[in-house]
Amino acid sequence: MADARIGTRSLLALLGDWRLPASGPSYLALFDRIRLLVLDGRIAVDTRLPAERDLAQALGVSRTMVSAAYRELRDAGYTQSVRGSGSVTRLPGRAPVGGHDVSGDFIDFSKATLPAYPGLFAATQDALSDYPAALTTSGLDPFGELVLREAVAARYTERGLPTSVDQVMITIGAQHAIFLLARVLLGRGDRAVVELPSYPHAYEALKAAGARLVPVTVAAVGTSDDGLHGWDAAGLSQAFARTSPALAYLMPDFHNPTGESMPAELREQVLSDAARQGTLVIADETSGELDIDRAESFLPFAAYGDAGTAGSAIMIGSVGKTVWSGLRVGWIRAEPAIIRKLAGARFAGDLGTPVLEQLVVARLLRDFEPVLALRSAQLREGRDTVIRMLGERFPEWRVPRVDGGLATWVNLGSPISSQLALAARSRGVLITAGPRFGLDGAFERFIRIPIGYQLGDLERGLDALAESSGSLSHAPVPPAELFADVV
Repeated sequence: MADARIGTRSLLALLGDWRLPASGPSYLALFDRIRLLVLDGRIAVDTRLPAERDLAQALGVSRTMVSAAYRELRDAGYTQSVRGSGSVTRLPGRAPVGGHDVSGDFIDFSKATLPAYPGLFAATQDALSDYPAALTTSGLDPFGELVLREAVAARYTERGLPTSVDQVMITIGAQHAIFLLARVLLGRGDRAVVELPSYPHAYEALKAAGARLVPVTVAAVGTSDDGLHGWDAAGLSQAFARTSPALAYLMPDFHNPTGESMPAELREQVLSDAARQGTLVIADETSGELDIDRAESFLPFAAYGDAGTAGSAIMIGSVGKTVWSGLRVGWIRAEPAIIRKLAGARFAGDLGTPVLEQLVVARLLRDFEPVLALRSAQLREGRDTVIRMLGERFPEWRVPRVDGGLATWVNLGSPISSQLALAARSRGVLITAGPRFGLDGAFERFIRIPIGYQLGDLERGLDALAESSGSLSHAPVPPAELFADVV
């Protein structure tokens, strides 16, 4: 029996312009799009697809065509016919799962990451000297090791946000922090303001907690005809005023995927609006310190609130982007009452963050500037390489010159993101289609390209992307319709 099902209307929204490019049989185009939705994670494994007759009627095509597409999915291992459940999604045994390559032959652009920090091994060796003392405890602490909580609090204080130890909880990475906050602070049916586009796993965590998402647009600089970029400030204020959300999830610094940073005056306005509505704002700073050459420096988000509004901001951080993705240590900075509430609920899902990893991170945070300086140099080189290579190969693409963060949000000029992602897989590159960062199939004209990879992998991946793009049909799109999917 399938664990979940996707309705016909929901699938139609995800399919979007599935017939593009126009060459080839329609049933293969439908097969390719559903296959990508499964590979991208937009349709979860063990999900029951709509009945052939229902989907055919909704698409305005013959049932024979849909049957042929479903047969291709089944033959390729992407669905299984389950008695009583119809066609249920699966993954082939050696298929990349959510961008993970089990064969080792792919360049994985689906993850915006950096190579492990070279000093990580030495920091781990040094942390072993702190380990014997920790072995005298149970090792089960929902708040986290005191030495790391002190280091996190000191880091916030140094950056201009005075923080005490009782305002900090250590988590198993930033995603765990998002999930825990959503589970504890949201009730089913509560509204949550989110950015569009945004980090897809944040959408998933909020939806899993029962939230109704209220999207507000963020546009990357240089990708729209009207020259506007950043947050829709008016739309953001209206979202607070009209929906009285319980929660807002924002990435104010080096937003993923656009790379934008929120102006100081808008930060103040958001905190004021949130306090007026009783909304808690989660500010995700996972990439917040990955500055390349931003003209303006910013304080941590919560520092922009006054005495009456600062308590409405909850900070999330981690070392997953700055040090190494495999070092699963993050943190939450919030008012002590919220930290205590989170701690009281935490043991239902996990028993604490691994101790040795916490000791390693505490060592690194005591002298974090060398880590950030190295990352800035690496990202500058990667960004400039991406801009140069894409400019040479795709002069029609609009490539933002980001000033920080781990990726650039590229406008392809045509709604071909999903086709490009599929074609790239066949050439050994895993890249996530733009709609993965949106809701209801938006952003087919965009694709996120990471800038933090080693130059050799970056160049090989972009070369393969160029070969992939050459196999697609680039139908011209009227300028007035270029941004119809950005809402």
